[in-house]
Amino acid sequence: MTDWQALDQTYIMPTVKRYPIAIAHAEGNYLIDTEGNRYLDLFTGLAVNILGHSHPRIMQALNEQGHKFLHISNLFLNPPAIRLAERLIQHTFGRGKIYFCNSGAEATEAAIKLIHKWAARERNGKDGIVVVKNSFHGRTLGALRLTRQPSVYQDFPQPAFPVYEVEINNANELREICRAYHPAAVLVEPILGSGGVVSLSKEFLQAIADTCAEENMLFCIDEIQTGIGRTGTLFAYQHFALQPDVILFAKGVGGGLPLGGIIVGEKAADVFQPGDHGTTFAPSPLSAALGNAVLDVLLNEGQLEKGRQTADELWNQLYRLQEKYPGVISHIDGKGMMLGIRTTRSAEEIADLRHGFLKQGILVNVTAKTVIRLLPPLTLTSEEIQFFIQTLETYIREKFV
Repeated sequence: MTDWQALDQTYIMPTVKRYPIAIAHAEGNYLIDTEGNRYLDLFTGLAVNILGHSHPRIMQALNEQGHKFLHISNLFLNPPAIRLAERLIQHTFGRGKIYFCNSGAEATEAAIKLIHKWAARERNGKDGIVVVKNSFHGRTLGALRLTRQPSVYQDFPQPAFPVYEVEINNANELREICRAYHPAAVLVEPILGSGGVVSLSKEFLQAIADTCAEENMLFCIDEIQTGIGRTGTLFAYQHFALQPDVILFAKGVGGGLPLGGIIVGEKAADVFQPGDHGTTFAPSPLSAALGNAVLDVLLNEGQLEKGRQTADELWNQLYRLQEKYPGVISHIDGKGMMLGIRTTRSAEEIADLRHGFLKQGILVNVTAKTVIRLLPPLTLTSEEIQFFIQTLETYIREKFV
């Protein structure tokens, strides 16, 4: 039998602590390892597989586009990408433009460049970007400058543009920073992901929008994890009466293949000109075709609404457990199919819980060391919810009570 773990350790740099299972294939909401064990996937490739695995519409698009062409570079008109851009604009700003790239970190890099060029064009003397403490915007050097987690940015070299930190949901501090230092933009995740699944309040998001309008700044919202139906709307900001200037997206948009980008409203849509930015592989015709299939399923076939209903069922079951075990489950945060379960337990105990779930055939993620992060597919079923809830309750009863 092949020892995949030993081969992985021999040939691949250990930048991630991997689960000790080798995946052979996937179907529906399950991953199946090389020994035939099935695992209910409740973090979907870190929020990528919004429709689960091998969804029929995804596989149809994969086959159709795969028989046409896989790569043409960005020097030619790309019908699948143009169609996807049109639809994303129609379902966000109505008017604007999109820059496509390959990943979330690349979307952040594009946003940094856009903000800089916009401020230079406006000649308004503004420079720098405001972010919230403990946020995460990627690991490339530019994105790392905006990521506010010391364990991530460590002592790597940092670009010199100014970055200002504000406490989560502190509108007064936000206004003071913007008026004192004149940054060019504010960039926030509507729900912190790697930072522990922490929701920004409606009032704080509105204060950001108002301050950006008053101070002539760009309001940029990082929807890399929260977008493409994850929270019950196509993008999380749409739960509120907000109108950002720039939306960062990635993860779920490519249907399982790399794709990301920024959606830019009219305030800055004409900033990028030929030669200002680019990448060899994006927009991938194949990823864009899958992106269109994802939107078909979410928007035309009703999966967005079905996912909202299923998410409500999951939340209600978790609230029931919280009420039953208040000494164990202290708080549940997030929205839709993005949930953070906070417990009163240590990092070691939560790591043991994750391992216990693995042995029971359920994959859950842990972020910020102690937060159980759930990123289920919108195709999750009632039976699968019951499987998870029963397993969680049994673990709480046997280990924590």
